[in-house]
Amino acid sequence: MAMLLGGGAGEDDDDASPMAEMNVTPLVDVMLVLLIVFMVAAPLMTVGVPVNLPRSAAARAASSNPPLVLTVAPGNHVFIREEEVTEEALARRLQALHEADPEAPVHVRGDRSVPYGDVLRVMGRVTQAGITRVSLIAEAEPAPAAR
Repeated sequence: MAMLLGGGAGEDDDDASPMAEMNVTPLVDVMLVLLIVFMVAAPLMTVGVPVNLPRSAAARAASSNPPLVLTVAPGNHVFIREEEVTEEALARRLQALHEADPEAPVHVRGDRSVPYGDVLRVMGRVTQAGITRVSLIAEAEPAPAAR
């Protein structure tokens, strides 16, 4: 069997050279799919129990360590990350977590409808566990409308 490869007599050498351009369409398709996946997955990555946070105009605090998030939900429910704990067991659990990572800050998320005293009582349990770096989490206030 014989194969005709071109480049015979009388043909231009320019027509016989290979194409040197890259087809970027598959690359763009893959990037768009990845963009959609991350746009859908990003809201699902928030850690914690859904609560209605109060608003605050305070600036965000920067932290190098990932925080331990405590949530105070309506009905006197307290969560460490997404696991519900009783207030009696809270100090013991926090002491164990603090011994594992003494530099980890604790962020307290309190629902807007939970009385302030209940949030302070949970913060008192945090300090009983020997943790001194405690912060409250709130939603940012919306920016004022431009006039």
